[in-house]
Formats: sequence, structure tokens, C-alpha cells
Amino acid sequence: MKTQIKGVYPPITTPFDQHENIDYSALEKNIKKWNETELAGYVVFGSNGEYAFLSEQEKLDIVKVCIDNAAEGKKIIVGSGCESTKDTIELTNKCAKLGAHFALIVNPNFYKGAMNKKVLKAHFTAVADASDIPILLYNVPKNTCINLEPDLVADLAQHPNIVGIKDSSANITQLAQIISMVPADFNVLVGTAGVLYPGLVFGAKGGVMALATCCPDKCIEIYNLYNAGKYEEAKELQMKMIPVNNAVTGTYGIPGLKYVMETLGYLGGPTRRPLLPLTEDDKVKLDEIMKKAELI
Repeated sequence: MKTQIKGVYPPITTPFDQHENIDYSALEKNIKKWNETELAGYVVFGSNGEYAFLSEQEKLDIVKVCIDNAAEGKKIIVGSGCESTKDTIELTNKCAKLGAHFALIVNPNFYKGAMNKKVLKAHFTAVADASDIPILLYNVPKNTCINLEPDLVADLAQHPNIVGIKDSSANITQLAQIISMVPADFNVLVGTAGVLYPGLVFGAKGGVMALATCCPDKCIEIYNLYNAGKYEEAKELQMKMIPVNNAVTGTYGIPGLKYVMETLGYLGGPTRRPLLPLTEDDKVKLDEIMKKAELI
């Protein structure tokens, strides 16, 4: 029986100061504020954590701060996928030694043309064989331009140390396919709040969602309403939050997410270049979206 992973997880952002150095004090404050919610844990240096812009030492330092400040019972999932299998294993086990509970492994994607199912299966299997902690697959074709097909996921789900997947494809049909093909104890998590409600209907066990970083209570409410059988209320709240989710995951991206965090009482801070800050016009548009969702 694989470890159960359920509930709502935010892929936490990395706060930087005006010189693009990590603001560890702001990170601690955010974690302590998130600790007051029913979040199941934290995903550290995932896509919304600007992990592609972080050095290995910065990643390890962030993991340590999160582990030291997370409330008891909160699970720490680390986005330790690298381009090479060797580096992925090494970083994953360094995070494990710090106390991380699970690793979220994105597929290599620089040599896209070579990343066929045989190569990807060999990569994930080698990582799972050598990892000191259980791993979750991370499917984010928007960023990698590679989709982990349901049959590959179902095949990898047989590995005892591959315990789940975060599917950020936003393809609800594919999500349903995956759930229908994997064992019941395999943890399928939606990767965007835009499909949280339908994902739960099909059998997802929760989600790792950017929206949970700035609006954790709304994501938790959708999850709890669904589990309480209050389906209409859950669906209504889901629909209300879709424009906000679209804004922070697509239209305005990480700069938009950090701005919404700042507006709603968290410490977002600037992004690290090459990402640029929002324009004043974009801030006005985001304010309108938040007002319509009754967040401000």
C-alpha cells in the first residue's frame, strides 16, 4: 500500500529582495501564515518557486527553511527534477537528508526529441530505484512541451517508490484516463485549481495549485465542500475562482501570482530576471479580477 497523499498543497513562491537575493525572512513569514490554514503541506521550489533560476545551494537552503518552519503534520514535497538522471538522484537524496517527505520529478526536456517513452521510463525508474524518499511524477507540458501519456504513467505507477503524479496538463479527459488506469493507491493530484472540482469528481485525491499559494482558504473550501457532499456549493466556488486562477497561472504568471499574494496579505516580492514585474495597467486588471471574485 502506497503512502496516501491527499488535500491541498501550494507550490510556494520564492520571495526575492530588490537585489534578487532570496528573502528568507519573508519565506518564513509566509510559511507561518500558511501554517494557520488546513493546507496539507508545501511543494518547495516547483515551477512557481522559480526553481529554474535557483542554484542547488539555494534550493537546499529553501528546503531547510521550509522544514524548520512548517507546522507539525505538514508534508514537504520538493521539486528535485533535473535534466540528467544523475543530478536528479543526487539532489533528491540531498533534500531527503534535510527531511523532505516526497520528491516531485519533472521530466527532462532540453533534448525533447530524444525524450520518448522508453527514455522517460528508464529515467523515472532509475530515479525511483535510487531515491531515499517516494517520488511523484510531474507532468507540465506547458513548460516542458512533453506530455506524459496515460499509458506511460500507468506503467510507472507499478513501481513501489513512484507513489503519484501531479498532472498540470489541465486536460480533464487525460486526468480521467490516468485515474482509470492506475492502481487505487496511486495518488493523482491535479496541477491547477481550474480543474480541482472536476478532478475530484473523477477521483483525484487533491491538488498542487498556484491558486493555493495566494488563496489557500478558497482551494481548501472547494476540497472540503466536495468531500462533504456539497457538490453544488463546491462547483459554484470553483467557477468563481477560475478567472483568478487563469490570471495567476496563465495570463500574468508568476509576477501576477506574487502581486495577488501581496494584495492578500502574503509577501510575494519581485521575481528574478528574466521575469519582469507587472505593469501598472496589469495591476489594475488583476485588481478587477480579484474584486469580481470578492477577494478584495
